[in-house]
Amino acid sequence: QVQLVESGGGLVQAGGSLRLSCAASGRELSSNGMGDMGWFRQAPGKEREFVAGITRSGVTTDYADSVKGRFTISRDGPKNTLYLQMNTLKPEDTAVYYCKTNPWTVASGTWGQGTQVTVSS
Repeated sequence: QVQLVESGGGLVQAGGSLRLSCAASGRELSSNGMGDMGWFRQAPGKEREFVAGITRSGVTTDYADSVKGRFTISRDGPKNTLYLQMNTLKPEDTAVYYCKTNPWTVASGTWGQGTQVTVSS
């Protein structure tokens, strides 16, 4: 099974930037590599929501409307690492951010433990 570890969260002022990383590890990566991957987030008192996804090849990406034009998802295959570049951050972006395998459904896949992002106004 794949293990996912997020990093890069923190406290930033509105308008600032952060880059999240998600390092994947596990025996199956040596033969299969990372498949489709994605980022989700969960704010206090709200349900977990999709933020961005990227296909195995990295050619196709998808974003939630709330982050389009501000966030960029990318991946480094040889390093088995997923990234989320977040620019022009807003207080409403405050949440715990999770990376996940198979981002197109919440019914299956592996989740990381999450990293806190706090945007102050």
